[in-house]
Amino acid sequence: MNKAVSKNNGIPISPSLNAAIEEEEIESKKEDTKFRLLKISFAAFLVAIAVSGIAKFLIHLIDLITNISFYKNFSFIHTTPTSNSLGLWVIIVPALGGVVVGLMALFGSKAIRGHGIPEAMEQILTNQSKIKPTITYLKPLSSAISIGTGGPFGAEGPIIATGGALGSTIGQILKISHNERKILLAAGATAGMSAIFNSPIAAIFLAIELLLFEFSPRSLVPVAIACMVGASMHLVLFGDKPVFEAIAIASPNNSALLIYGGLGIIIGLFSVFVSKAVYYIEEAFEKLPIHWMWWPAIGGLLVGLVGYFYPRTLGVGYENITDVLSGNLPMRIIFALCVFKFISWAIALGSGTSGGTLAPLLTIGGATGALLGIAILHYFPSSGITIPLAALVGMAAMFAGASRALLTSIIFALETTGQYNALLPLLITCVPSYLISFLFMENTIMTEKIARRGIKTPNSYEPDILERLTVEQVITDNGIIISEDNSIKEACNWLNKETNYKSNYFIVSNNEGEYKGIISSSNLYSDHHAKDTKLGALIRRNSACVKLTDTLKITAEIMAKENVDVLPVIGEENKNIVGLVSYRDILSAYKYGVEEHEKKQSHISLKRKSLKILIKGQKLIELTMKKNK
Repeated sequence: MNKAVSKNNGIPISPSLNAAIEEEEIESKKEDTKFRLLKISFAAFLVAIAVSGIAKFLIHLIDLITNISFYKNFSFIHTTPTSNSLGLWVIIVPALGGVVVGLMALFGSKAIRGHGIPEAMEQILTNQSKIKPTITYLKPLSSAISIGTGGPFGAEGPIIATGGALGSTIGQILKISHNERKILLAAGATAGMSAIFNSPIAAIFLAIELLLFEFSPRSLVPVAIACMVGASMHLVLFGDKPVFEAIAIASPNNSALLIYGGLGIIIGLFSVFVSKAVYYIEEAFEKLPIHWMWWPAIGGLLVGLVGYFYPRTLGVGYENITDVLSGNLPMRIIFALCVFKFISWAIALGSGTSGGTLAPLLTIGGATGALLGIAILHYFPSSGITIPLAALVGMAAMFAGASRALLTSIIFALETTGQYNALLPLLITCVPSYLISFLFMENTIMTEKIARRGIKTPNSYEPDILERLTVEQVITDNGIIISEDNSIKEACNWLNKETNYKSNYFIVSNNEGEYKGIISSSNLYSDHHAKDTKLGALIRRNSACVKLTDTLKITAEIMAKENVDVLPVIGEENKNIVGLVSYRDILSAYKYGVEEHEKKQSHISLKRKSLKILIKGQKLIELTMKKNK
């Protein structure tokens, strides 16, 4: 057998067991991790710039299609369908848009249907964050057609989906890991949201609460960079004014805060109804005896019908949110906006057309909050609440209840209005809405669709117990090590006596306890080897091992990669074995962590026995465990 020479002391060892080389590989991986973070961050920076440009293009495209569809005017000037003079023809326009979207979904990609975030979540959870590159241009184009022809959606949903698709595409080109691709997907999506609304902090929280399902520097830094770039590009492309300008809001007194908390409960219940209604309508469309391609057209026809009676429901409708926040709209208009916007949006989204949820939810929630505020002031004029603040907390509470993105909802309301005095009322309103949603709704408007496909989304963001525990905390000396100088016959005879020890793999060392490698039980008991063959000749595996400071997550990953159920634990200064860790130890630690996750603990106590080593002549000795206390 060929020998390799260790760089440390010149002792011949197996080719796969060169300790010095392994140390260099470990250090290389550490450096590689730092480099990859910089690489992903730079990629996120570039993606954010591109997505911001796409956001501006999408807004211009929506304006162009709106001008053509409702005013027969080829212009990029911002306008809304509200003041159109088409009469009954306005009913047809959204239907025609639905036909085009249906054809794009049929011949382009079915993934353009829906409001974007659930589709991105599904790809993250089931497809290693791989989104078809065609979505990068099909989604904004289909959404611009849908919204420009009167679809009751905001531009934020499509740009979030488009940004996610671009990030995923870049990740596929770079040949990075699926986790890094997930980070780029989230960075692209949130950069789009930040570019539209100038809400970088809310966008970061959106990534954490709905896309990343983790909170770590490797994901937070690239996403934060993308959101900062998106916000900076917003100032360049859209100006520095708040997206939803509102009158200055004074800090409310304690009695008003109590009322706002009650509003949160009511709007939380309404958010449950809104979310369930959307999917009830979607189920109704699925029962239609026609191809799904025609559903957006049918939905568009109903949207046009609603728009004929109440034109404010057509199009993006950001101005509706601003008008509601002003507190000057008559109750009759606010009520009509709340009811008809909900009907129009729920039908359109349920039909499977391309659109978003954020702006409609904000409109419906803001109108609901304003209506409740007007009613309260009518009966209790000295309650201390104001209509603008009731509308603001209403729109945030609606989004918090429907999506259960609590922190995103609060921060988003602050950033898009600049009303930072509203922080406490927003918190007091959104928390009850979130709680009501949690109690009465198993899934959210973001997760219901994928949940029906059997995909479970994480609902907690606790640190992984396997990342918090190290090998040192679970190491056991209950195991057997075989010396490389023993023959197969000696080892088999001795192991047959150790009836209490069963393993698929055995750790091999020299007589001094220095780790040499791993051999499988099938290889040891194989008839293909002569019985006098030394065990050292059977070593064919790489020197997979862990150190006391390694986490159990790293240990589990090594076991899975190497397909072994036990690993040696080696010292920090040399290759001497100080213990063993098996998959059973990891499972025991995980079980302990699940049962005791609220208790502080510094060490997991396991039943300990002697770590035995079989050296030449079948002599048993006990290895002393040297651990840091």
